[in-house]
Amino acid sequence: MSKFDPYSHLGVSLNPDGTLTRTIHCPVTEANPEPSPGNPTVSKDLTLDQEKQTWLRIFRPTKLPSNDNTVARLPILIYFHTGGWAIHSPSDFPIHAKCSQISSDIPAIVVSVAYRHAPESRLPAQYHDARDAILWVKKQMNEPNGEQWVKDYGDPSRCYLFGCGCGGNIAFNTAMQVADLDLEPLRISGVILNQPMFGGEKRTSSELRFATDQILPLPVVDLMWELVLPKETDRDHRYCNPMVKGPHLDMVKKLKRVLVIGYGGDILVDRQQDLVTMLVKCGVQVEARFDPVGFHNIDMVDPSRASAVINIVKEFIL
Repeated sequence: MSKFDPYSHLGVSLNPDGTLTRTIHCPVTEANPEPSPGNPTVSKDLTLDQEKQTWLRIFRPTKLPSNDNTVARLPILIYFHTGGWAIHSPSDFPIHAKCSQISSDIPAIVVSVAYRHAPESRLPAQYHDARDAILWVKKQMNEPNGEQWVKDYGDPSRCYLFGCGCGGNIAFNTAMQVADLDLEPLRISGVILNQPMFGGEKRTSSELRFATDQILPLPVVDLMWELVLPKETDRDHRYCNPMVKGPHLDMVKKLKRVLVIGYGGDILVDRQQDLVTMLVKCGVQVEARFDPVGFHNIDMVDPSRASAVINIVKEFIL
């Protein structure tokens, strides 16, 4: 793969100042705060941090479940999208559609986070943005005039961090960072990692086996880490490889419940399974759901797999 250009594959080009020009064009979906025929959810955009240019897209089902004529409170899922750290946002059609389906099918209040992109912002900036989103949800619960969809319809005792791909990495690392914070009345009841992105210097069998994968080839994986990790670090930094020994493992032990979803044809699958092993050793309650058939992001293109993932998540939540 000596002539392979990982920048082109990712849909970006590197500028002399170290920023990226994003040439990938993904259809954008506008938020729909008012119910419309055939749409199972409503959504709205809110600013998270104006200075950082971070924002949120909130989803709630159009039809709210009720108990004895009282609207039943829904679990709150704080969602971190896929995109290799450098691309995508909650308004991109695949991300919007995914969150809408999650909100409708579980059902749940979904808070989709537009975190900062790499390399313009490197780790731990994305973890800080995730922490901001969690604290924002807490604030809405505690304020008399808090955001209605969250305050009136969300169940603060059932809040979950849900990430896909690099978003899974964000959910995992942020869950550790907020474990000691006073989030009352919010309670992080679990962490959902759908095909989470982790790495390391030593190649795994799946990385070598799927090095020329059409969707996520190894040079692209390496580029993603090169763009997001703090400068002067390598892929054995704990942000990338939490399986390495270090004081961070004491924080891992504070995680309550973790769901890990993966596929046998994913270049990252060995890392994901190593993560499960590490979590078990740390005494974390883990549910691992690995399908031997499937590739990275298969649930973004296969409706039946998308529904299967949501059903797994639903079982974990309820």
